[in-house]
Amino acid sequence: MRHKQINNTPINQIMLILIIILICILIFKNLSYYLPGFLGAITLYILFRNSYFKLTEQRRWNKTIASIVYILISIVFIVLPIWAIVDYLIPQISGFLTNTDKIIAQFNQVKEFMADKPLLKDIDMSDVALLNFLQRLTKYIPSILNSVVEVGVNILVALFVLYFMQVHGRKMEHYIQKAIPFSNTSKNEIWKEVDLMVRSNAIGIPILGVCQGLVAMLGYYIFGVENFILLGVLTGVSSIVPVLGTMTIYIPICLTVFATGQLGNGIGLTLYCFLLVGGIDNILRFTILKTLGDVPPLITVFGVLLGLNMFGMLGLIFGPLILSSVGVLIKVYTNEYGKGKVIELDTEDMNK
Repeated sequence: MRHKQINNTPINQIMLILIIILICILIFKNLSYYLPGFLGAITLYILFRNSYFKLTEQRRWNKTIASIVYILISIVFIVLPIWAIVDYLIPQISGFLTNTDKIIAQFNQVKEFMADKPLLKDIDMSDVALLNFLQRLTKYIPSILNSVVEVGVNILVALFVLYFMQVHGRKMEHYIQKAIPFSNTSKNEIWKEVDLMVRSNAIGIPILGVCQGLVAMLGYYIFGVENFILLGVLTGVSSIVPVLGTMTIYIPICLTVFATGQLGNGIGLTLYCFLLVGGIDNILRFTILKTLGDVPPLITVFGVLLGLNMFGMLGLIFGPLILSSVGVLIKVYTNEYGKGKVIELDTEDMNK
C-alpha cells in the first residue's frame, strides 16, 4: 500500500521565509545605529527619483555625475542648514541654562503673576519644581552632544547609500517589484502611499517649521522679547510637537512678558501668536501642504508620536507612513483576496 507523501513545497517556502526574517532581524539589531542613515537615504531617493531618472535617461547624463550633483544639492540645502541650526542652538541653550540667576528671577516674576489668576494658580510653580525642571534640562545636554555625533555619522551613511541607490536605481526597483508577491494594482497602491507620505512630510514639515519660526521671530522682535532669534528658532523646531506644537514655546514667553508688567506688549504678543503663528499652520495646511498630499490629521498626529518613539527625528516622515500602511494593506488584501477583487491593471505608475 502506497502512502501519500506530504507536499514539501509549502514547508520549504515557510522555512525560507523564516530564515529571511531571522536574518533581517539580525541585521536590523546590529545595524540599528545606522538606521536613520538608511531611512534618510530612502527619503532622498524618493524626493530626487523622478528628476534623477529624467537626467540620466532622457538627457543622457552619466549616472555617477548625476548622483554626485544630487548629493551636493543635499549637502547645500539640507546638511548645511541643519548644521547651522545645531551649531547655533547648542551654545545658546547651554549659555541660557547656566545663567541660573536670571532664570530664577524671571521664574519668580511669573510665579507672582500666576498666584492670583484663575486656572494658572493651580500650576505647580514651587522652587522644587523649577530645580527639577532645570535638572532634567541639563541632563539632556550630554545626550544632545552625543546625538550630534550620531546625526553626523548617519548623514554620511545617508549620502553614501543614496549614491548606490541612484546609480543602481532601476535594477533595485525591478528587484523589489519582483520580490513583492502582489498584483501590479496592489504594488501601485503601495508605491503611491509611500511616495505621498514621504514627500508630504519630508517637504511639508520643514516648510511649516521655517514659516512659523520666522513669523514668531518677527513677533518677538516687535514686542521686545529678549533673545528673539533663539526663541524664534525654538518656536520653529517646536512645530513638530504633536497637538500643542508652537504653543509649548510662545505661551511661556507671553506669560513672562505679562509677568514683567508689560501689559500692552503681553496682550499684543498673545494675539499675534494665536492669530499669526498659530494661524499660519492652518493656512499652509490648506494651501501648500495640501498640494503635496492630503494626509488626514489623525494619521499625522499619531504617526509622529509613533515615529519619534521608533526612529527619532526621521520618525516625523516614517511614523505616519507606518500608520497609513494599515489602510494600504487592507486595500491590498481586498485587491488580492477580497470578494470584489480588482482586475489587475498592467500599469507602470512607478516609471512615470
